[in-house]
Amino acid sequence: MQLTPLITVHLAAALAGTAVGPIALWARRRGAARPRLHRIAGYSWVLLMLVTALSAVFIRDYKLPNLAGYTPIHLLVPALLGGLTLAFWRLARHDIAGHRRAMRITYLGACLVAGAFTLLPSRYLGGLLWHGLLGL
Repeated sequence: MQLTPLITVHLAAALAGTAVGPIALWARRRGAARPRLHRIAGYSWVLLMLVTALSAVFIRDYKLPNLAGYTPIHLLVPALLGGLTLAFWRLARHDIAGHRRAMRITYLGACLVAGAFTLLPSRYLGGLLWHGLLGL
């Protein structure tokens, strides 16, 4: 696999989402309530995650164990969409604690867990990191 425009968009959206997510989570903490920043960062994060998920659907890898080019990491796409749906459903029902919990779990899964899987040596970015930069 090589760096294509689609993978570049996917990577840029994922990295930006990983950086913006903590801002959205921090901006609404009790001691630091900044509703405008929370809303701007939150909607930005959701948009970045939707770009990441949509682009992931078109990225296929036939080298790893797969089903029609979709690897197990692609299961995070419906998990992300489900988490976002749940978070906004909870928000619409004025369940702020449920919204907060759903967004934290979605951030952890979509950014941190997916990021950890991405850095495995058999994945594209992991290969660049472990083989290219570290010479392993």
